[in-house]
Amino acid sequence: MQPNELIAPGEVWLVGAGPGDPDLLTRKAEKLIAEAEIIFFDALVGQAVLDLIPAGVERVSVGKRSGRHSKDQQTIDEMLVAASLAGKRVVRLKGGDPAIFARATEEIAALRAVGATVRICPGITAASAVAASAGLSLSLRGVARRVQFVTAHSRRGQALDLDWDALADPACTLAIYMGREAAPELSRALIAAGLPGTTPALIACDASLPQEQQLRTRLDLLPLVAEAFSDGRPTLILIGEAIVQPIMPLSAAETTSRSVIQ
Repeated sequence: MQPNELIAPGEVWLVGAGPGDPDLLTRKAEKLIAEAEIIFFDALVGQAVLDLIPAGVERVSVGKRSGRHSKDQQTIDEMLVAASLAGKRVVRLKGGDPAIFARATEEIAALRAVGATVRICPGITAASAVAASAGLSLSLRGVARRVQFVTAHSRRGQALDLDWDALADPACTLAIYMGREAAPELSRALIAAGLPGTTPALIACDASLPQEQQLRTRLDLLPLVAEAFSDGRPTLILIGEAIVQPIMPLSAAETTSRSVIQ
């Protein structure tokens, strides 16, 4: 490796692409993208981030969306291993942060099994981006002592296998990834576990992008509000008392784009 290079030949970096806005990339992520010889990217990586990839860099789409997988995980693992063994400088771009619901463990294990060096560059996760857009704090002293990150993705037709009693903690903020289709089950199960139906909720899609949409509601009305978002758009749900009020005033433009349903 040359003195100023971040990626050695055969090395693989799992890079967090953030929620979509290229300005939210870390400086290191941008440098890694610039140095890569081949980049494997997910469906949730924003187009504006992909536009930063230099000409001549090989691009490989390995996007996975619910019910629409261009590559299964084993195939992705094998492609990363092959690129590493070929001595290429490899970047694996993942939407959000590689350590949160991104299947990083499988890829790391596959690469380490063949002796490849694999490193991680963190990124901004969708929950942080949504909270920032809404002017909210995910935690709040005396109200929300902790934050739980949950994925609502499950095999089609199967119920969510979650600890509902633990999730229904009124002193916690829930950040639920991929929760649109599961909104009726989330609402029903959390209320059955003791969380009041009046608990504030916020559902958002396309966080950090110009077309971002947010709707505020309450837990018992969440299934109705979720129907306002089209299927296939990256959606995140926040539930908890900490999100009842923004910590900073929204501009007039922001106020008109974020409706309240109560």
